[in-house]
Formats: sequence, structure tokens, C-alpha cells
Amino acid sequence: MLSIALICLMQPSISEGQEKLRKVENQAFTYGEVLEYRVHYGIIDAGEAKLAVMPDKKTIGPREVYHVVGTGQTKGAFDWFFKVRDRYESFIDAQAIIPWLFVRRVYEGGYKINQDVTFNQVKNLAISKKATIATPQNVQDLISAFYYARTIDFSNAQPGALYDVDAYLDDAIIPVKFKYVGKENISTKFGTFRCLKFHPQLLEGRVFKNKEDMTLWVSDDENKIPIRAEAKILVGSVKMDIKSFSGLANETLSLLKK
Repeated sequence: MLSIALICLMQPSISEGQEKLRKVENQAFTYGEVLEYRVHYGIIDAGEAKLAVMPDKKTIGPREVYHVVGTGQTKGAFDWFFKVRDRYESFIDAQAIIPWLFVRRVYEGGYKINQDVTFNQVKNLAISKKATIATPQNVQDLISAFYYARTIDFSNAQPGALYDVDAYLDDAIIPVKFKYVGKENISTKFGTFRCLKFHPQLLEGRVFKNKEDMTLWVSDDENKIPIRAEAKILVGSVKMDIKSFSGLANETLSLLKK
């Protein structure tokens, strides 16, 4: 893989520039965490999604990294008319919570994307087969942005507060914003979770009619795992519910008794 070769070439730069990298306190996730979700399109049980932090510790140059794999696929009748087989991988610096390598393999209804992106977080560059672009400091990819967001302290968050993360997508930098709404209890098959509620700020037009057409609930504890997500799209609605979780870094203190 080209990105592995580029990472090897970057190792002297990484070693020399380590003092420039931030240190993020992370108590939210650890090696071996697995989160699984059931996806519904309207009333149809449409698919499954999974996020897994691989249990084995890895290194890129002198840096320890989390290897995170995210997968999504359609199932049942939905698979017949719009087949999805997506796989994303991110190699996330364990101290700075920023990516060094991002792998994207997308198949959605015949549409394919195969993309490898190497990040030089010392020189602030993102390198793909098509382009090398300048990036903001501590830029994220689509997967690492989610894990970094889980390290943010929301204990003093006020409704309406906006949080920003710069993320890389398709050789461009996009501002990822999400608005804190408040707290809400969410009922699941495991019981009721106390949750923090957010509105990710979305791009309007192609898929979403309004920028706040998605709502995300995450557990109101140190894990901050997504419990439910709902989105209104131009042709219906999509809902994602927690199906199973294991390998959490902390007890699920937000899970109330049934």
C-alpha cells in the first residue's frame, strides 16, 4: 500500500517533530472497544454498522496508535436494491488523537471509492494519490473526528454551544460542527441511558434539507458512546440504534436500571 511507504518515509519527520504534537487526555475509549448498531430506513431494518478499536497496540514510527475499523453494510431486502459495503480505517495517534493514515473503501449502489490518505501532522500535510494539500493543525479524518469528539469535556456545556473540528475529505478541508442541545433519557433494549443530545451541523441540499436534520445522543458518562442517531433526509428518514457494546474503558454509569 502506497500509504505505508509514505509513512516509512515520514518517520524521521515524526521523530524530530514529536514535541510539536499535542497531548489529549483520553478516558473515553481504549483498545478492544467494539460498538455495533442496527440501521433502519423508515420502518425497514436496512443494515448494520460497527466501530472497533483493534485490541493490538500498533506503532507508526515512534508513535503508538489506535487502529480503528468502521464497517457498514445493508442487509435483507434492502440489500437487493441498494447494496452497501463500506469499510473505513484510521490509525490514530494515542496521545494526540489525530490520524496518521486513513483508508476508505466504499461501495454504495455501484458507486466505488478506494482512497488512502497519509497525514504528516508535523508538517501539516495530507497526501493522497490525487493531491497533497496543506491542512490545519490537528486535522482529523471522518473516523478520528468521532473519537476525538469523545474526549471533549462537556460537563459544563450550555445548550446552544457549538464545537468545531477540522476534517479532511476528498482532498479538501471541511469544518465539522456540532451543537449541544441538552440532556435526555433514551430507552433501549439494555434499559434507559442518560444521554447528551447534539445536532451535527450538516451540509444542506444534496441529502439533507436543513442543517440540523440529524440528532445524536451519546451516553452521559466518561465513555460518551453513541446510543442513537436519527436523520431526516430528502427521501425519508434513517435511524441508528445501539445493538451491542463491549470493551468499554469505563463502567456505563449512564445506564439506568430497567
